[in-house]
Amino acid sequence: MILTRIKELRITRGISQVKMAIDLGINQNSISRYENGTRQADYETIIAIADYFDVSIDYLLLRTNNPNINK
Repeated sequence: MILTRIKELRITRGISQVKMAIDLGINQNSISRYENGTRQADYETIIAIADYFDVSIDYLLLRTNNPNINK
């Protein structure tokens, strides 16, 4: 699930939920809900999160274990 990758990426990079929320311009509670599975991110948010961590959307959605973006 996207939530496991978001939390994994955030923790690995030493980013708090609050910092991520500020950087993305979204509510910290939304990030918490994405991570605990009580809310699903919309397309725009998924794209923003992928861009924020510089990973592919497929990586966030667990469609691949390769975080690289194919351009």
